[in-house]
Amino acid sequence: MTKDFDSGGIARVAGRLKGELVLPGDAAYEQSRRVWNGAVDKHPAAIAYCLCISDVVASLCEAREANLPVSVRSGGHNVAGKAVVEGGLVIDLSRMKNRVIDERRRTILSDAGLTLAEFDGATQTLGLATTMGVNGTTGIAGLTLGGGFGKLGRRFGLACDNLIAAEVVTADGQVLRASAGENADLFWGLRGGGGNFGIVTAFEYQLHPIGTEVVSGSIAFPWLRAREAVRLFWNFAVTAPDDLNIDGALFTLDGERMFGISVFHAGPTERARRMLAPLLNGAEKLGAQPRLARLPYRQVQTGGDATFPKGRRYFWRAQFMRDLPDEAIDVLLDHYPRAASSDALMVFQQVGGAIARVPVGATAYVNRDAQFDCFPVAIWDDPAEDAAHAAWVRDVCAALAPFSTGGVYVNNLGDEGPARVRAAYGVNWTRLSELKAAYDPDNVFSGNQNIPAVRL
Repeated sequence: MTKDFDSGGIARVAGRLKGELVLPGDAAYEQSRRVWNGAVDKHPAAIAYCLCISDVVASLCEAREANLPVSVRSGGHNVAGKAVVEGGLVIDLSRMKNRVIDERRRTILSDAGLTLAEFDGATQTLGLATTMGVNGTTGIAGLTLGGGFGKLGRRFGLACDNLIAAEVVTADGQVLRASAGENADLFWGLRGGGGNFGIVTAFEYQLHPIGTEVVSGSIAFPWLRAREAVRLFWNFAVTAPDDLNIDGALFTLDGERMFGISVFHAGPTERARRMLAPLLNGAEKLGAQPRLARLPYRQVQTGGDATFPKGRRYFWRAQFMRDLPDEAIDVLLDHYPRAASSDALMVFQQVGGAIARVPVGATAYVNRDAQFDCFPVAIWDDPAEDAAHAAWVRDVCAALAPFSTGGVYVNNLGDEGPARVRAAYGVNWTRLSELKAAYDPDNVFSGNQNIPAVRL
């Protein structure tokens, strides 16, 4: 697999790196090779912590010289663990943290190593934000390159829809700027095509004024009213205004199964209450007591972090849905109680709104007609239970498949094979394959949800 990386290659990378090279046997290696999902257990040949773009170029070039596979890591939050590569070089961007805000233009130029919490911390000093995920420990790079869901998405579009430009290291070590006016074909592919076309070291985003506080809240329904609650949730959500975000989940609290709705509105409290009135009234009729409050946006953005801490074991399968007929609700309520752990969730993440109004061919991200991303999430700690948790997730997804669009969000893919990767890109697949041939014909960037090159 390698030529001389164990000898001269290591010395050359270490000599050219302004950052740190971590190797097997180093005190930091065990911690450095770990990612968010504790079920991922890969052993790279080396981990290059880059501090600047020259570090990225040097690491990539030396890996190519040594015929060493590479992966790229920003936050390492991908459920499949694509950020680390077995026996290869991890090019780690997590120490690249520069960010510059242009208050007049309402833009931010951000290095790829920022987490969502760090990004929001910078923009919120001016009451600005853009669509940026739902978990504070996620890296902005992988999130944006795969599309980028978030609570502001229905109002402002995906994270990739708010991308203005990107700085990219290509497979041959060139540094390019990609935007609507420069390398526009590459810019198209970066907005949803994952890490297939290069290593993005910096992102420029459009920001939006939202203030520093938002309306957020939750509604919890007892299991006995879950069927009615799911129907209330779905019927309200699919007709909700764009500036509302309504997510749902089956969950277990203190041993009691429940269905919960979370609401988000970045605007005046009274406007939020008026828009939410049908949902709140319906919830009260089902015996639920809605809880709404005006909270700091940054607090809401990190509100789920405790549910998904680094190091636990995670497994899920996702699929998009346009509708939720009664038969699909039957599947949900039948399968959720069979989960192998009380920590398991069945999540409905709302999309639509502004996301759906972008033409399918405008960016690589293609699944714009979906209403919800639906995915069962298994969470556990004991490796001996891996098979049981994975089996539950697969069973639920198989039972829900007849009700799905057939599409899938690339950032929610596990190791599911080429057909599911293709389902993430639909009618954009051929164009993406041609773009891959133009920018990475040798598939140097293969440690991802891979798009193969098609040579014309």
